[in-house]
Amino acid sequence: MTRRRYVGRFAPSPTGPLHAGSLVAALASWLDARAWNGGHGGRWLVRIEDVDTPRCQPGAAERILAQLASCGLLPDEAPLWQSQRSAAYQQALDRLVQHQLAYPCACSRKDIEAAHAAAGHRRTRHTELPYPGTCRAGLRGRPARAWRFATVDFMKNWVPPLIQQRNKAIINIANDTLWWPDRRLGTQHQAVARDVGDFVLRRADGLWAYQLAVVVDDGAQGITHVVRGEDLADNTPRQILLQQALDLPTPLYLHTPLVRGSDGEKLSKQHGAAPLELHDPVATLGQAAAVLGLPDLVHPHNTRLGEALAHWVRAWAHLYNGAL
Repeated sequence: MTRRRYVGRFAPSPTGPLHAGSLVAALASWLDARAWNGGHGGRWLVRIEDVDTPRCQPGAAERILAQLASCGLLPDEAPLWQSQRSAAYQQALDRLVQHQLAYPCACSRKDIEAAHAAAGHRRTRHTELPYPGTCRAGLRGRPARAWRFATVDFMKNWVPPLIQQRNKAIINIANDTLWWPDRRLGTQHQAVARDVGDFVLRRADGLWAYQLAVVVDDGAQGITHVVRGEDLADNTPRQILLQQALDLPTPLYLHTPLVRGSDGEKLSKQHGAAPLELHDPVATLGQAAAVLGLPDLVHPHNTRLGEALAHWVRAWAHLYNGAL
């Protein structure tokens, strides 16, 4: 049997240098590509997700690329920069508007909170309030601020194709809930229309939303496998809906464990995560490999970088090769 091709990617946001948590995702995505086809390897790309320009730091992208190179994680082609892709995102939005799957929205966050408060709903920690659909039927004379995906309408009318992988349907809808598989987490589900609502495609400040940009770029780069941090798992159903609405293929997903601080919160740049210490790349990579459940090196202080990476490629293939 001929196996499908493999194109994976690591897509950092240049809001600061790589830290221990982001290295886990970078290493996992690189290992997944290199372990493909019995170690013959797939393609591994790097995409600089700098679409949220106010949060990006000057020089951070170049530092990230240098950090990856220090760890031996080299992409198979030049990085793609989201800040140069606005025309492609506009084309995708125009297509959704043409098919009545996107509409303008006049609501601010305060408007959305007020609508939920009037209905007796409260936002819980680390969650966003679902959009209540205020502008779904029109702006009622108010000026447009953002553009939203018509999640509710699309899910109501969409009959998802039963995308087959080894004779198993990997995408389905039942009881208004979208179901999809994760290669590490197993079967996942989310009632997107209820829990998220009509999500933003273009923000009120004119910047492109992450959900649209990542879907368009994954499609343009031919991404077949997405390996990223577990904190992004709940983005997957929104991206699947957009992929289907834009007639783009849906990759296979694997979400990696998170690195957490002493307070239990996810390690992040916003949470004060320290930049990677790379005076000993093998030791630093070893810490990331341990988070991924990969075995230690037998002689960590006497192992070269290439040998260490080859060791972890073999270990990764043993864990996940059957789910590729």
